Amino acid sequence: MALSKAPAVSHARVDEGSAGQRIDNFLVRVCKGVPKSHIYRILRSGEVRVNSRRVDQTYRLQEGDELRIPPIRLADKSAAAPVPMGKAFDIVFEDDSLLVLDKPAGLAVHGGSGVSFGVIEQLRRQRPEAKFLELVHRLDRETSGLLIVAKKRSALTVLHDMMRDGKVQKRYLTLVSGRWLNQQQHIRLALHKYLLESGERRVSVNAEGKPAHSIVRLVKRWSGYSLVEVELKTGRTHQIRVHLSHLGFPLCGDDKYGDFALNKQLEKEGLKRMFLHAAKLAFRHPLTDQAIELSAPLPAELESFLAFVEQSREREHG
Repeated sequence: MALSKAPAVSHARVDEGSAGQRIDNFLVRVCKGVPKSHIYRILRSGEVRVNSRRVDQTYRLQEGDELRIPPIRLADKSAAAPVPMGKAFDIVFEDDSLLVLDKPAGLAVHGGSGVSFGVIEQLRRQRPEAKFLELVHRLDRETSGLLIVAKKRSALTVLHDMMRDGKVQKRYLTLVSGRWLNQQQHIRLALHKYLLESGERRVSVNAEGKPAHSIVRLVKRWSGYSLVEVELKTGRTHQIRVHLSHLGFPLCGDDKYGDFALNKQLEKEGLKRMFLHAAKLAFRHPLTDQAIELSAPLPAELESFLAFVEQSREREHG
């Protein structure tokens, strides 16, 4: 989808890739650099027309719609830092509707909040021929592992519904500080999002927050550390990190909710990132209903740290 250049007014025709999207979100995406407040103002004033008619911000675009967009001063693309091509992502699964990649730690899933680009911007840069690439869900910047990207809006819509209804099984591996005792334990603790004075987002356990459900299974245990698998039944922000930290089992290397003194020691011992990896996904294909089960092995730096723990600390059985 591209806007035709004109000195005053721009016109666009909606293709399959943009059909079903709300017009406000479409304009935010197409009019890069334009503040959202300005987007909403031109929608309210009727300056944006769809098939020569006024629409409100909740209107969902249909394939073939003709858009009239008033003159808007777009951000100078030459002034913005270009998105680097970057290293090709490790693609775990792909067909014509979606792809699943193994995201490296340290890379945000999208630009914003002080980050100029992320996985989705790099993927679009690497695949200029792709008409539609949108994130289905998110992973924290420090988390590695399986990330789903939709290649069709129809797939994105169904996958979002599946996520909301708990029909996408997500399992993570994490190393925590402490002796996790139960072979399996359900954690049901509501979570509340808030902002620090700096504007940084944080989450805490709060009865008035949104329901959150994690299932923790013990994988291995050493003196002082436990490797656990966490299955998410809900997908709240920082859910695993906050649930486990609240119970006294902070994630090794977690710089927001972790044990900061321990993290310094772990860094000296070779762990220079948060030990959290999205290891498994299981879901039905959104368009074909085919069963899909995917896994991503622990990255080399996490495997090597586990080997260090195995050698340097007494292994516990049972």
